[in-house]
Amino acid sequence: MSERIIGIMGAIPQEINGVVNLLTNKQEHKIGRRSYFTGELNNQKVVVVYSRVGKVAASATVTTLILEFKVSELIFTGVAGGIHADVKIGDIVLGQSLIQHDMNAQPLFPAYEIPMLGKAYFEADSSQLEVATTAILEILEEQHLHNVISEKDLDKFNIHQPQLHVGLIGSGDLFFSTNSQKEKLQQNLPEILCVEMEGAAVAQVCYEFDIPFIIIRTISDDADDHSTLDFNSFIEKISNVYSIEIIKNIIK
Repeated sequence: MSERIIGIMGAIPQEINGVVNLLTNKQEHKIGRRSYFTGELNNQKVVVVYSRVGKVAASATVTTLILEFKVSELIFTGVAGGIHADVKIGDIVLGQSLIQHDMNAQPLFPAYEIPMLGKAYFEADSSQLEVATTAILEILEEQHLHNVISEKDLDKFNIHQPQLHVGLIGSGDLFFSTNSQKEKLQQNLPEILCVEMEGAAVAQVCYEFDIPFIIIRTISDDADDHSTLDFNSFIEKISNVYSIEIIKNIIK
């Protein structure tokens, strides 16, 4: 039986630096212009890395995790823009399935289907979803949240009772920053909860290598005309803390 090694990914440094700082027996490995940090978290072997933004960057990174570091499962954590009306800033979306919303090889293949794979939707591992759901709900419990994030920062982003949503995440090489982009996607794929730029690519690579995965996204904006407001501040004050607490709670 192969050794359990968990890969932990984010797209940008701020999304994983806090997790890197938690590692014991930490070592840095530089491959393909990326720094992969091996070590232990709560006595569990992990490899932590930020991929940079976009589907190609994420695919290259997760492939390296699988082939070079022999990870047996993967967790991706980061931010996303809310699409569904029920999804609010400060909420967390756990990807039950993922789709590349910018994949369109029509008329040769159906819209969103990955050519030669015959799949458009990539499903997360059910047992990992269960573990992550429990871990996230504990984090979002009011008393825990207020212990790790200041009242001032929660008020700044109007976060009062953040919710967990489990469902479809859309990925594409596109940052949503206009109402028209959001409305078009809502018409084409009304079940999408949020959008980001890496998850479905990671999911596809994991599918091809039979690696179980989960994608966890904190909602940083509404994927509309106001989506760039306080983005960096949100990552620093809110989503970075979410990521640290969720990872600690999953790997314990």
